[in-house]
Amino acid sequence: MQISEAEAMVMEVLWKHSPQGADEVVAALSARTDWAEPTVKTLLNRLLNKGAIQAEKEGRRYLYSPVLARESWIGQQSEGMLERLFGGRVAPLVAHFSERGKLSAADIAELRKLIEELGDERG
Repeated sequence: MQISEAEAMVMEVLWKHSPQGADEVVAALSARTDWAEPTVKTLLNRLLNKGAIQAEKEGRRYLYSPVLARESWIGQQSEGMLERLFGGRVAPLVAHFSERGKLSAADIAELRKLIEELGDERG
């Protein structure tokens, strides 16, 4: 499922707390964007049409909840990025961040621990 950056921002709001009405989503996004209510409602409708969220009628308004799990979406995004940029290989990705000084000592320690755990599982 393809979700735009703007749609992802709406999804983040719903992943944090749901169900929410359009007015609550607008309020949550107001600190990060200058989007008007019609823009947010358009994004909600796009997400509804894609099947990423669902809507339940409550009185005169709709309450929106995610159908697409955040973990599933992150998996799709990370695999797509890895494939597009690094031929599906993780080592060049890590090397890329290392060469640019983006790995802290804590990141390196965490990577070492993960590699050790992977070695234990496969060895």
